[in-house]
Amino acid sequence: MAKKKAAKFSFINEIHEGLLKVASVTRKGEVRMKRSDVKAVLETAFNAGAKAAAGGERVRFPIVGTLVRKEVKARKSGKGVNPFTGEPMEIKARPATKKPRWSFPRGLKDTFANKRFW
Repeated sequence: MAKKKAAKFSFINEIHEGLLKVASVTRKGEVRMKRSDVKAVLETAFNAGAKAAAGGERVRFPIVGTLVRKEVKARKSGKGVNPFTGEPMEIKARPATKKPRWSFPRGLKDTFANKRFW
């Protein structure tokens, strides 16, 4: 029997499911939610997205941007020169690591680039 592939992370689905759990309906038919519950749902969704990104998945947060894991290569130790004093210095070795990278959508970049909003 083949293993089932894990579903791709969806920020919107996480929030939707969380809000459905914390929402309650009054007798008049109004939907009520506590502010603290909504905050907890948002924090849980962002944390789940961060964990999915740490696992290697590209996670998209609508309007805000995309979070992805980047592989940073190892670096050997060596000798260099201090650019300010000109004296020789030892550069430490660095092991390979995995770091988070955030990329912003084009619309958000254009908004910040437009001087009208400054």
